[in-house]
Amino acid sequence: MFDYISKWHRELAIFCKIKPLILLDGNVLDSYQYPVDGSTPKGSILRLPEYLHYFFKDTGYQNIIFYDSIQGFYNNYEKGYLENFAKLSGTSSENGYIRADFRSTRDNSVAALTRRILSQNKEASVIVMDFASRYIISPDNITQAEVDSFTSLIQASLEAKNVRTNEHGTLKNLLILITNKSNDIPVWFYLQNPNVKIVNISAPSKEEREILIKGINFRTFFVNDIYCEDMEYYNEHNDELKKIQDRFVALTDGFSFTELNGLRMLCKNEKIRIKNLCDVVDLYKYGVKENPWKALHTKLKDAKAHFELRVKGQNYAVEKTLDVIKRAIIGLSGLQGSSHTRPKGVLFFAGPTGTGKTETAKTLAEILFGDESCCIRFDMSEYGQSHSDQKLLGAPPGYVGYEAGGQLTNAVKKNPFCILLFDEIEKAHPSVLDKFLQILEDGRMTDGQGNTVYFSESIIIFTSNLGIYTLDEYGNRHSNVTNDMSYEEVREKVRNAVEDYFKLQLGRPEILNRIGENIVVFDFIHPDIARMILKAQIDKIIKNLAIEKHITLSLADSVINTLVEASNNNLVNGGRGIGNVVEDLLINPLSRYLFDNEIFENATVTIQEINTSGNLPELICERSFV
Repeated sequence: MFDYISKWHRELAIFCKIKPLILLDGNVLDSYQYPVDGSTPKGSILRLPEYLHYFFKDTGYQNIIFYDSIQGFYNNYEKGYLENFAKLSGTSSENGYIRADFRSTRDNSVAALTRRILSQNKEASVIVMDFASRYIISPDNITQAEVDSFTSLIQASLEAKNVRTNEHGTLKNLLILITNKSNDIPVWFYLQNPNVKIVNISAPSKEEREILIKGINFRTFFVNDIYCEDMEYYNEHNDELKKIQDRFVALTDGFSFTELNGLRMLCKNEKIRIKNLCDVVDLYKYGVKENPWKALHTKLKDAKAHFELRVKGQNYAVEKTLDVIKRAIIGLSGLQGSSHTRPKGVLFFAGPTGTGKTETAKTLAEILFGDESCCIRFDMSEYGQSHSDQKLLGAPPGYVGYEAGGQLTNAVKKNPFCILLFDEIEKAHPSVLDKFLQILEDGRMTDGQGNTVYFSESIIIFTSNLGIYTLDEYGNRHSNVTNDMSYEEVREKVRNAVEDYFKLQLGRPEILNRIGENIVVFDFIHPDIARMILKAQIDKIIKNLAIEKHITLSLADSVINTLVEASNNNLVNGGRGIGNVVEDLLINPLSRYLFDNEIFENATVTIQEINTSGNLPELICERSFV
């Protein structure tokens, strides 16, 4: 395991003997562990140019030189190389540099000097052109001088000679370009050019991270006295140490070596102990030393009772939701998979309208984080266009709105410990849904500004009305489930409809796979539950009037019965339908009665009857003032 060599290093070793022109792109601004003993010790952390210096020195190259458009030609890593380059190219150095213009083909230009070096066969030579993405403003709009310079570099690579060395056999003179993206330079420079090899440098692999955390560099994460003290225990409990290291490796998936080095320094600065090594990841990502999820177990003890106050008649949905949250708090989310960075939990709330799906999400936010505002809601009907993913994640550079960032990514950066509620997910454009694949699988997303946003501390909840209606061949809606069905039948029909939508209609079964068995179907509101919801709403009205206006309100039994009957006639709209009934038959006529009779505070009002015979409901009341 500790002899692992990265893929890009192996590719470079193979193709530097075959191709005269190599493009390195991707994670090129990072630092890297040198994987073998040679001119620099194994495990040394080096920036890419320095890494390449030692790589080509160990390969046997006698002449190694670097170029960028600001400094010119140079080699800051070892003396003698620049002078050797000057001698071979027939030029001279000054103060450790050879100044050369990229946008020229004259005798002292970059192209001319490169051509001389690659075409000679006295010494095996490699020229590494750093920051090649910055040589021109745009690859789609370049001047003739820039075209000539790139053309001359192609000619230089075509004329590159093989050089016989005493110790390393025959080596090919090389031109290396380091770019952030290969298309930062003209596509015609490398497209369909058999002499070019593009080598992509990716973020450190699992094996490379393991070498860093399980090798000789492990002790560098800790203050020396802490390391020595803690290792007295872990030398005898090696299995526990391995679990900590394995979890750290998993949590840092996607991190660059520079970020890993930042974790190492942060660990030392904060005097982190070995047992708390993984806590430094939260500190680095979110700026918090104590993860709020670790203190939530006490908040769930009375969670079911709290749910019953706000969400009526959804025992199965509440139990299923709490199971997912308990799993997240215990730390078992995604344990059967390979990713430790997935969201804390994923839930898909389906069922009839007005049955408590959104209310459940808000209640959960209040229980977990103490505030409903920690439930961040996105109405997915606003994301129905193909470009809507830019509203969520941010526009790419150069587009309108780039500076503002994305609505989703901004919200998560501001508060990573939250519930993300995506209402009516089926109304979103498929291109938006595709973005959720990465979020649900990897727990992270790169926004339009290039910043990585982490979702690993959030709960993601989707709501949907899928499965309540079906469409016939003429586009007419028909009820798929009705409130006279048993809950088991409703649940089966809705689940089947949700699965058919993602698999057959949308053609995205992989999204369904990410959700797994966390589809929670809400039941219809039945008359006994409707009475409970109605009572809760009436009690809230009475309580608020007493607190805010010092008005004592009471309702006769006949009034309650009128409201119950009207609510039962409107159950197709669920809890919202009951709220509409209360607003129409109670709140509006009560407001009218209080205003017309100048009852603004300090009074007692008893509603004896609701008169619904006229155009507008009217209340028959008794009143008295305190």
